[in-house]
Amino acid sequence: MSTIFSKIISGELPGYKIYEDEYVCAFLDINPIQKGHTLVLPKLEIDDMFSLDEVLYDKVMHRVRYIAQVMKAKLNCARVCVFVEGYNIPHAHVHLVPTNKPEDFDKIHLYHATDEELAEMQKLLLA
Repeated sequence: MSTIFSKIISGELPGYKIYEDEYVCAFLDINPIQKGHTLVLPKLEIDDMFSLDEVLYDKVMHRVRYIAQVMKAKLNCARVCVFVEGYNIPHAHVHLVPTNKPEDFDKIHLYHATDEELAEMQKLLLA
């Protein structure tokens, strides 16, 4: 069965994509820790990051670095923090969270972003 991420990648479900190439897609998290919180994932639906073959893993992580650099420049944040979870959605993905202080990376800040906020951030971050 297709994951929600695969459906966003294919266009079956709406998403606020900020980057896409042959192997990788990145879109805004609708329940961000901070504005600009982005998910970077392989287009190929594989359950977890460490099940990716080395070539695809390297492609994803290369894009993670690139998108983090774009985020840091365009959002003028001190750092872009990264984490990988393995249980919420069975599709490998990396979280990028723009931060200015350690407290900005605390999941206690999760909220549901509005369509307007997401559209504005998408326009700003399109890589």
